[in-house]
Amino acid sequence: MPAKCHDHAAGPPEGDVRKSHPPPPNPYARSRPGPGYTVVEVLGEIDMATAGALGEQLDALTSDASDEAPQVVVDLRRVDFFDCSGLRELCRAERRARERGGGLRLVSDQPRIHRLLRACGLLGRFPPLAELPPPAARENGAPQAPGK
Repeated sequence: MPAKCHDHAAGPPEGDVRKSHPPPPNPYARSRPGPGYTVVEVLGEIDMATAGALGEQLDALTSDASDEAPQVVVDLRRVDFFDCSGLRELCRAERRARERGGGLRLVSDQPRIHRLLRACGLLGRFPPLAELPPPAARENGAPQAPGK
């Protein structure tokens, strides 16, 4: 049976007020506008000690404080290490984006990320793109893979 993605453990406290724009970049994640979506570039090692830095970026982009349906592309191509702590942050953000009519996609050209997704039963939820999607590529509100 595939592993479930539990996204309730690291959720924000009730009544938490969020800003509708991304926080400043940090050593592990930074956000920038893309054509029709926001790119979150993830850097270095994402583990239990650093996943919160990724979560800050994702939470700001998928919070209820924003008026638009969030379209987020998480670029993992510069990640050196990524574990289940990072997956938890991705699951939380994807669920919140979807609940608000948006979507979240991953970009990764790293076999170890693909193996992690497969091992956790999340490859279907997060089929990784090899590169950032083109500006007009969208399917069901989510950025789509090039050539589709």
